Amino acid sequence: MSALLALGAALAWGTGDFLGGLASRRAHVLTVLAVSQVVGLVGLATWLALSSDPWPGVVEVAPAAGAGVAGAVGLAALYRGLALGAMAIVAPISAASPVVPLAVDAANGTTPSALQWVGIVVVLGGVVALSREPGGTSRRVAAGAGLALVAALGFGLFVVGLDAAADESVPWTVTVARGTASALVVAVALAVRVPLRPPSALLPLLVGIGVFDAGANALVAAATTLGAAGIVAVLSALYPVTTIVLARFLLGERVDGVRRAGGAVALCGAALVAAG
Repeated sequence: MSALLALGAALAWGTGDFLGGLASRRAHVLTVLAVSQVVGLVGLATWLALSSDPWPGVVEVAPAAGAGVAGAVGLAALYRGLALGAMAIVAPISAASPVVPLAVDAANGTTPSALQWVGIVVVLGGVVALSREPGGTSRRVAAGAGLALVAALGFGLFVVGLDAAADESVPWTVTVARGTASALVVAVALAVRVPLRPPSALLPLLVGIGVFDAGANALVAAATTLGAAGIVAVLSALYPVTTIVLARFLLGERVDGVRRAGGAVALCGAALVAAG
């Protein structure tokens, strides 16, 4: 069940990220984040009210607040990266995020198996291949690659925070995380004078982002209560498959053979970690 929940999160996250990349090409990334985060918060708050879960306590939900900050930073970096570079390059690089919870699991005594360590190395090798512009002598970093790495770190810390808080209450965990993220993004948007009212034509897209992202968060939080956070992170990090497929068939995106291979290697590495 934990694996199924994590894979469902990968499907939802990949769809939300595809929509987020599209929206960030037509509006400021903070506008996209602020509106979609608030939409997701409304849905999660409704779920929390219906669940009737008791308040776990400030200490218990503090990691969820930290997860919200990390997730907001990760999403901002990812959406901006998707707007600047090819989705088929940026999305797989961000899939290196499981390295963070796997390292935390190892520090807490849950050491990855030999196969999982191989998978981690393979993932990182795929990331290196994806993050370079092939040809020429400069070997420039691909557009959006640096932001994708920031996103990977943010998403990894997000899963760690959810895992630390979800055992007390999944509804409270995801609602606190989303509430913290929403408050942070809105505050930053106001501070830099970014308009919070998007074009009306973008509203359906932003609602879709909020629904898919919030749904994925809930699935990941539930999955961490049933399995190791590192494995949940790896399986949910397969979301680039969804983003790449949507970008290929709806946008006609194409990438060169080296980076296609890099993406495949990164995702195969994730599969090895899960199998281990």
